[in-house]
Amino acid sequence: MLVSQIKELIDGEIHTCTDKMDIDIKSACGADLMSDVMAFSKENAMLLTGLVNPQVIRTAEMMDMQVVVFVRGKKPTREMCELAEEKGIVLLSTELSMFTACGILYKAGILGKGSDCE
Repeated sequence: MLVSQIKELIDGEIHTCTDKMDIDIKSACGADLMSDVMAFSKENAMLLTGLVNPQVIRTAEMMDMQVVVFVRGKKPTREMCELAEEKGIVLLSTELSMFTACGILYKAGILGKGSDCE
């Protein structure tokens, strides 16, 4: 599913890399513990989280995740946006809860992997 479609499904706001709306996402991980995210690795994945700090961007980069969605109305800081732009990571935010956002995306065909990230 394209990032542009994901943005529409979750009524998201884009914060970085507006030129990357055509990235194809196959799976997602919903977690606030970055150690759980590091236990998850799958090609073309995105991260949904309520954690807002630069470590999220660094973890996404290390796990080759190209998209991060902040849930529950959380917004990335300017520092996070600058780091994400530098690393080529799309940052989105949504007012939806993690449970609801993950459910909408799962119903639309985005899959998870493992008990920590489904």
